[in-house]
Amino acid sequence: MSNTYKRKKEYYVSLQQNALSLTQDYQKQSSHLTLMRTMCFLALIFSLAGAYDGLTIGLLLSPILFIAFVVLIRRHNQLKAKQRHLDNEIAVLQDYLSRFDNSWSSLPVDGQEFCRANRPQDVDLHIFGSASLFQYLCAARTKGGRTALSKALSPVPPARDVILRRQDGVRELLEHPRLCVDLEALARLLPAGHDTTPLIQNIGSHHQHISHTLQRTAWILPLLTFFSLAMATGDMVDWHIPGLFVLLQFTIAMIFHRQNQAILAPLHTLHQELHIYQTLFVRLSETNFTGKTLAGLAVKLSGGAVPALQKLARLADHVNLCRNLFFFVLGNALLLWDCHCAARFSRWQDNAAHELKDWLDAWAEMELYLSLAIAGHTREQYCFPKILDGAPQLKTTALTSLLLDASKAVPNDTTMSAETRIITGSNMSGKTTYMRTLASSLVLAYAGAPVCARSFAFTPMRIFTSIQVHDDQSQGISTFYAELLRIKQMVDFCKKQQPMFICIDEIFKGTNSADRIIGAREAIARLTQPYCLMLVSTHDFELCDIESPNNTPVTNFHFAEYYEDNRIKFDYTIKNGRCQTTNAQYLLKMAGIL
Repeated sequence: MSNTYKRKKEYYVSLQQNALSLTQDYQKQSSHLTLMRTMCFLALIFSLAGAYDGLTIGLLLSPILFIAFVVLIRRHNQLKAKQRHLDNEIAVLQDYLSRFDNSWSSLPVDGQEFCRANRPQDVDLHIFGSASLFQYLCAARTKGGRTALSKALSPVPPARDVILRRQDGVRELLEHPRLCVDLEALARLLPAGHDTTPLIQNIGSHHQHISHTLQRTAWILPLLTFFSLAMATGDMVDWHIPGLFVLLQFTIAMIFHRQNQAILAPLHTLHQELHIYQTLFVRLSETNFTGKTLAGLAVKLSGGAVPALQKLARLADHVNLCRNLFFFVLGNALLLWDCHCAARFSRWQDNAAHELKDWLDAWAEMELYLSLAIAGHTREQYCFPKILDGAPQLKTTALTSLLLDASKAVPNDTTMSAETRIITGSNMSGKTTYMRTLASSLVLAYAGAPVCARSFAFTPMRIFTSIQVHDDQSQGISTFYAELLRIKQMVDFCKKQQPMFICIDEIFKGTNSADRIIGAREAIARLTQPYCLMLVSTHDFELCDIESPNNTPVTNFHFAEYYEDNRIKFDYTIKNGRCQTTNAQYLLKMAGIL
């Protein structure tokens, strides 16, 4: 393990240790505040009892103790909020460390729900599912963020400007590891997989209004009520007058109660989420980003989202005060509280609701960048891929797979232009892993993520694979026929003469050797084109003699084993030429079959 890799791991270990130490301090403070609250409450009870008995000291101490009790409750709640954030931070840091100790495959979110039956690359390249790219990278808490990551991890390259924009955002986040931890910890206050669709539909889509007459009434009646109360206090009018105003307001509040509750219903259920998004947006707006991508996001959120969500979160707090029956009666009898809240919410919808979806989409985009940055935060060697122009090509130096243990992964160099490579080698020598590493690194490059290499350059190409092929009994499809369908998909797309990157593992392994060689020759000939980069692994040495049907070269590469102390070993390094050895009989003996 190199010093750079150790320093990265030690950084997150240090953050976790500091958080654990701070947790102990918070627990002590919480115990102290609990004791003080209890003592203050008991003192308040005795003080009120003394005041009831006419003791002057009780009258003096009661309001002081009440204020002290309220202050202690507020401080205790603030401490609990800090403790929740700290607990989330510890959990986030543990997830980071799991990528260093290679236990990340136990992370709960693997993106299996995004796997498409008609896109075999998802399984072949371990894009989704257990021990997948998605599981390694995902730092998104919301459904929108996870969906954005699933769309980015695609075998179909997006436009160049999309890749460059994502790279710009991820590159800047790699300079702010502490910010990434803070944002992920704040987002964990949301429910796992939080779906913002109800938030958008309930708050952003439904516009109901209360009448202007009721709005004016909600201002005039409370003023008249308080004015009459002041006059009654000065014996200028009878107390029946303010009493009638109070009764009138409460009656109006009850008449329009159902309408007001229909308008305010979203704020009853979503006020916690509103506060969390407000906190996230404030944190982003306070960060001094310099890159175009993140600076643009921050400006977008700080300009409209932060003040608008602050107003809405404050309004949600005011609405939820009426969950207290005492406040509900008093607030509506004196102030027509629900009518005011409904009017304020209607105005907010008119002014800001149409932008809510854009703001939440901006956070989903931020979660995409946080996820893509994980590879850079947790790997010693990485680079941002360079997009090349011209004919299809792929150039890598010291490339390894993100899904392999960094301390054990063997790097390989690759330089390919339009060509077909026949890859031979003994069992377990690394043929399939090599192909997967190249193809999955292209997926990461298309997403805008860094890849595990010293250098990586590519032209955008559509990725096709035939690696993990299975039969389908429900459809009556054999393994061989399933592979034929994969190859047919490649041949059909090839007719479009668009750039392709093709990986075929042990071609036509589901049939007899004679038919396999005939079929493989024909398939390889059709896919050997000047716009295709193709890798074909095989145990059939006859395929090493295939000649190109055009000017596109067909070359041979191999992986080999060696023996030490009568034990088979592999160096997992690709070499020129065809393989000269086999190891099947040795493995059969090792398994006790021969």
